[in-house]
Amino acid sequence: MKTFDPVTLATPLFILTVIAEILLARFRVVKANYETRDTAASLVMGLFSTLSSLPVAGLTVAAGLWAYQHRVFTISMSSPVAWVAIFFLEDVTYYGFHRLSHERRLWWASHVNHHSSQHYNLSTALRQTWTGGVAGTWLLWIPLSLMGFPPAMVAIEKGISLVYQYWIHTEAIRRMPRWFEAVFNTPSHHRVHHARNPRYLDKNYAGILIIWDRMLGTFQPELDEEAPRYGLVHNLGTFNPLRVAFHEWIAISQDIVRSPRHALGWLFGPPGWSPDGSRDTSASLKAQWAARQEAPPERESVLVP
Repeated sequence: MKTFDPVTLATPLFILTVIAEILLARFRVVKANYETRDTAASLVMGLFSTLSSLPVAGLTVAAGLWAYQHRVFTISMSSPVAWVAIFFLEDVTYYGFHRLSHERRLWWASHVNHHSSQHYNLSTALRQTWTGGVAGTWLLWIPLSLMGFPPAMVAIEKGISLVYQYWIHTEAIRRMPRWFEAVFNTPSHHRVHHARNPRYLDKNYAGILIIWDRMLGTFQPELDEEAPRYGLVHNLGTFNPLRVAFHEWIAISQDIVRSPRHALGWLFGPPGWSPDGSRDTSASLKAQWAARQEAPPERESVLVP
């Protein structure tokens, strides 16, 4: 079976739809907020993400081929059943990768740039990592080839997932039909994922199917009464792609140099972890928010003449 790269094939569509969304927003046909410097940063991040993946491409291919040579089963790329199976298995693998990339600082360092924009539009989807290969998250897909799925088949399905996730980075689409929202990842679900509201933090890790979040307790619907606020808990305040790409790696290095005995915590604790608990984590921000919701409203004082 002939192989192909879905992302490469879809790249012209990415550019054309970004331009279309900008134009439609300008004429107020759809809702979309673009800022020139922010959009430029996203496009630069996307371009260099492709280039930065080249140095480790050989390693990832070699690892996939090695796993396939030691496979448990032999699965044919011409089998429709195999494509159904790899669709579900790759998608749940993506869920695991995505959750890990939010919950452990080492992998958050390579993913944080994708969340650094304070705008949510199609260009945000292109704001991709420069250090994902170095972080080694690609290892999570190696067991699929060990099971017997050809590496090319795994790569194609990964590409299909990435192409699917492009269109959900928009505010132009409010809601999909209820049945679609129940099963698939949608713009509404993914807006929650990109939000920095405490209620929405670390939710909706889905790639294509939202069912994994529903099953594993990480689902949060978008609420009409609480609009998502995009960006990071502590926003960068810069459009410099170098800062966007490497700021968290630099921060980890500084923390380790300052307190090397806590190196494991700095690396594998949740983002925001600190030995004394003085920094904000998703858990602490959620706890503070929950406490505010449960606190009784302050009673107004009444002046008695």
